[in-house]
Amino acid sequence: MSHFTTIKVQIKDGQILQQTLQELGFPVEKDTMVRGYAGGKTHADYVVRQINGYDLGFRLQGDSYELVADFWGANINAESFINTVTQRYAHKSLLATVQAQGFTVEEQSTLADGTVRVVVGRWS
Repeated sequence: MSHFTTIKVQIKDGQILQQTLQELGFPVEKDTMVRGYAGGKTHADYVVRQINGYDLGFRLQGDSYELVADFWGANINAESFINTVTQRYAHKSLLATVQAQGFTVEEQSTLADGTVRVVVGRWS
């Protein structure tokens, strides 16, 4: 019996996802199996291995990624994990888009509530 759960996340770029996970301190394996309860496995594009044998995986579904894991044994707070990853991903994605469109980051700061403020500019 499979205990895997999938949660759709607002992530579209796998390369930025991989960089985000690594910056957060998670070693990432590409294109491999996610381990779960009683030896159960499912495929994912990016996998974060956990010592307890319950991995976290991200797989492309349509045009965005979903998180797949056996949360019964993963021993993480899924909501907190997703919030942390998506906030960092959004920041990295914004910086990549800004640079690609010829803007430069002039100022960055983190507000008291955790919001990241980014000021960009472009000289003509």
